Amino acid sequence: MKVVTVAKTELRTPIVCILGHVDHGKTTLLDKIRGTTIAEREAGLITQHIGATEVPIEIIQKTCGDGAAKNFVLPGLLFIDTPGHQAFTTLRSRGGALADIAILIVDINEGFQPQTVESLNILKQYKTPFIVAANKIDRLHGWNSIDNAPFMQTYKKQSENVKQQLNEKMYELIGRLYEHGFSAERYDRIKDFKRNIAVVPLSAKTGEGVPDLLMILMGLSQRFLEQKLSYSTTGKGVGTILEIKEEQGLGTTLDMILYDGQIKVGDMIAIGSLNGVITTKIRALLKPGPLSEIRSEEKFKHVKKITAAAGIKIAAPNIERALAGTPLHVIDTANKEEVISQIQKEIQNVLIETDTTGVIIKADTLGSLEALVGELNKENIPIRKANIADVTRRDVIEVAALKEPLHRAIIAFNVRILPDAKEELEHSDIKIFESDVIYRLIEDYDSWVEEQKNLMDKKQVEAIIKPGRFKILPHCIFRQSKPAVVGIHVLGGVIKTKLNLIKEDDTFVGSIKGLQNNGENISEARYNDEVAIAIDRPVVGRHINENDILYIDIPEHHSKILEFDIKQTLSPDELETFTSFLDIKRKNKPFWGK
Repeated sequence: MKVVTVAKTELRTPIVCILGHVDHGKTTLLDKIRGTTIAEREAGLITQHIGATEVPIEIIQKTCGDGAAKNFVLPGLLFIDTPGHQAFTTLRSRGGALADIAILIVDINEGFQPQTVESLNILKQYKTPFIVAANKIDRLHGWNSIDNAPFMQTYKKQSENVKQQLNEKMYELIGRLYEHGFSAERYDRIKDFKRNIAVVPLSAKTGEGVPDLLMILMGLSQRFLEQKLSYSTTGKGVGTILEIKEEQGLGTTLDMILYDGQIKVGDMIAIGSLNGVITTKIRALLKPGPLSEIRSEEKFKHVKKITAAAGIKIAAPNIERALAGTPLHVIDTANKEEVISQIQKEIQNVLIETDTTGVIIKADTLGSLEALVGELNKENIPIRKANIADVTRRDVIEVAALKEPLHRAIIAFNVRILPDAKEELEHSDIKIFESDVIYRLIEDYDSWVEEQKNLMDKKQVEAIIKPGRFKILPHCIFRQSKPAVVGIHVLGGVIKTKLNLIKEDDTFVGSIKGLQNNGENISEARYNDEVAIAIDRPVVGRHINENDILYIDIPEHHSKILEFDIKQTLSPDELETFTSFLDIKRKNKPFWGK
């Protein structure tokens, strides 16, 4: 009789992702929960790399009040603090979102912003359950704060005027959610949480409403995510790398989120790098304490094994070239080849190397790179190369050789510009965009593209030969030939040197050699000006005469641009002259310039 071993299953910690618009309070909310000040140290006060904070059930029970959370069986909550929505799509598990449940944080005073809508679309795409945190209620005019109080307790202490303000803001928020296909209501008024999105008014600054948010997160996770949160306590560990760091006494380490199975000291693991998949053995496992955060925790506890879900640090040899944002798998001889192939595919799906024209993107992590590639793809900006590395001299030379001016750019997120690249940049006209804030890079690039397009349009208009006509004045023949010099009156448009001239019967006359006004050389003459003109080729009395009207001979392709692209920029006298010119050209050739 064959004995089948059944793996032991338990409920793991739910992974909670916080999304929302810039400055709406994502990191500040976590700071309130964990009692830290991570937000103050972020570039531009905006989170740029992914951190993880474990909040154990004991802390949640204490925050929510005695007895309020006594029926919870989940071990706690694991929060992912993201750089906006990008990390949500970067942190993947089995092709879906890593997060089990999400918090969409919205400034109740500002309402929906562009990244709020983007976050909603992603939540909808991945079918991730979420709660809306209506943040910054403490900024409502006249609000009286009670630090760390449940929402209903602090709400009852407010004046009727303040309550009305809050209700109006809530209705606006719920209305916007409805516009995006979500039925929502304030959490305390909901009877069916499967059909309605819970909106929790709170202040990440004062802590008001935070107990309610934790209660709702735990309740929904325990009630609706039991199947998803079941995992094998003895299965092979699977996670995502957050960051690669140098730690004193440990060497190079990996910060990661373990979202399935178990990982032990001595396990063989496979991780991604630019030079292929690295396989190595775990030398040490370190775990930050509860309410600590992987990026900032200085003291870690050494452990022999860890089960999902958890934020952990791994020490192992030969991991210097590991890529942040790639998966990490515990392997053995049975699954090694399959896992290596899977990791290679994930990396190749993000890295780009082509011979086509396009911008170059350099980033410090796979997640950052994926986010930038996604943003540029949305705007249909072609990409020549996208990889994880510092900007080199070769990058600069490669971009400088491109013919398309709008692609002569390098977008560099949180990477260095190497000295030889800086030296090469001084001798080139390419544009480089540097920042450690993703959305600023995209904004700066978009602004530059718009500016370049305007400049190119202006140059195109300036290069186009404009309409112009003049009359040869009587008694103003100063030289008959070689060149003919006569006085003229400009009837319309602009007259410039080096342009060809025709008569009213489309006969070629010659080209303008020079213009003078009161003995001074000038570059152009305009409507109603009276000047002297030197014309190469004709002889006065044979080819041209007093009172003749001559036109600037506009090339056919210039005429098409004038007629179909920039006609609205012509002045009335230019337009009248251009109309007369077209009549001359189309008298014998009806389709000329069409």
